[in-house]
Amino acid sequence: MVLRELKYYHSYSLRFLSYMITRELIVETALRMYTRNGVKSITMDKIVKELHTSKRTLYAHFEDKNAIVKACLIAYNLNASIENEKIIRNAENVIEAMGRLHQVIVSRAHEVNPNFFADIANYHPGLLNESYKESGEFAHKQLLHIAQWGMDDGIFHADLDIEVVGKTVGIMLKLLNDHRVFPINEFSKERLTFGILVPYLRGLCTAKGLKLVKVQEELFRVSI
Repeated sequence: MVLRELKYYHSYSLRFLSYMITRELIVETALRMYTRNGVKSITMDKIVKELHTSKRTLYAHFEDKNAIVKACLIAYNLNASIENEKIIRNAENVIEAMGRLHQVIVSRAHEVNPNFFADIANYHPGLLNESYKESGEFAHKQLLHIAQWGMDDGIFHADLDIEVVGKTVGIMLKLLNDHRVFPINEFSKERLTFGILVPYLRGLCTAKGLKLVKVQEELFRVSI
């Protein structure tokens, strides 16, 4: 009788734990493991072990690893967009917003294992481009907002083409983290910022904007 009850309790416990393993928890756990170690080295078995669950539970939410990776990319981009939006909303002016955005973008690149993106590109073809297209639209809208904000406040020149400015700034921010073009051992983040981003930013600015850049220049000094 006792043995039967123990077996029932064990079975019930496993079912209860499987219900607690939600899709969101799987994505959160997998994303943490992927960004620390890269995607290739993290197998489904390792995710199962980390979650203390079964493969059956995992496959109840995702058909395969490719589906998990796709969900993780969506979550990563969403988190970044929310963080960026909060920075823009809390900044006192457009120069502060751009400086703090630059800091967090560099920080993200430093914290994420380079194999995270490299492995997705190599072993999950198409996902990265799809992700860039979806997240890029939102990021571009944020940059357009920043450009218009700067013009409205008299910080940027009033005759700027905000579409061109938004796309150019977006490309420059990506370029700052392109280690193929600028190897880490040769180009520090501070050197790149003051060689690429800050000179362009000064070109956008009115006299009022230039004063703000000078006052808030430290925001663009990233030593990582």
